[in-house]
Amino acid sequence: MPKVLAQGKTIECKVGANLRKVLLQNHVDLYNGGALVINCRGIGSCGTCAVLVEGEVNEPNWRDTTRRSLPPHSPGNNLRLACQTQVLGDVKVTKYDGFWGQNPQIVWTSEG
Repeated sequence: MPKVLAQGKTIECKVGANLRKVLLQNHVDLYNGGALVINCRGIGSCGTCAVLVEGEVNEPNWRDTTRRSLPPHSPGNNLRLACQTQVLGDVKVTKYDGFWGQNPQIVWTSEG
C-alpha cells in the first residue's frame, strides 16, 4: 500500500486513491484560511487544494492543468490539485501559504 507523508503524518492508502480524500480523512490541513469553507469540494474548479507532490501520482488531467493555468496559479510552479491527483505510490506532500496555496511560504511539509 502506498504511503502519503503530509503534515508529519504517515498515511497508508489504496493505489489510485484520491489525494484530497486521503488528506481530509486523516485530518491534514489541506485548505488555508477561508478556503476551508469556500472551495469546490473536489471538482477541480477552485484551485484551493493546490499542493506540491513528490512521488508516484497520475499525470495531470485536463481539469488540473486548466485550473493551474489560471491566476493566481502558474503552470510552471509544479503544484498539483489534490482533488485531481491519484496516489500510485509513496508520496510526500507540501502545502504553501495563500488562499489558493500559491505563495512561496511553506505552511507545512511532509515532516510537519
